[in-house]
Amino acid sequence: QVQLVESGGGLVQAGGSLRLSCAASGRTFSSYGMGWFRQAPGKEREFVAAISWSGGSTYYAGSVKGRFTISRGNAKNTMDLQMNRMKPEDTAVYYCAAGNRGIYYVAEYDYWGQGTQVTVSS
Repeated sequence: QVQLVESGGGLVQAGGSLRLSCAASGRTFSSYGMGWFRQAPGKEREFVAAISWSGGSTYYAGSVKGRFTISRGNAKNTMDLQMNRMKPEDTAVYYCAAGNRGIYYVAEYDYWGQGTQVTVSS
């Protein structure tokens, strides 16, 4: 029905940058916001950033505010996460998600990508 696919993960040095993208297919996603979550080994999945479908409103976890920027991609059905000044604690599997029932919590999203690994070395 709906498919989300992340790309752009990889290995970077602390202080470096990485850009993640998420592409959606199967519907237009009108009225749906999109977000990024991440999960480190042994940890629960946590909120990173979210954006309204129009791109007019953005939300960030305190741990990434000022370093990460979420945006709609060049295509309507895409979303990007620009990660700058990365830290080892940013290491995690990053997931994109879509939903219209909330912003900050995993249970509020309806669709999820498969995840992409991001590793930051020190």
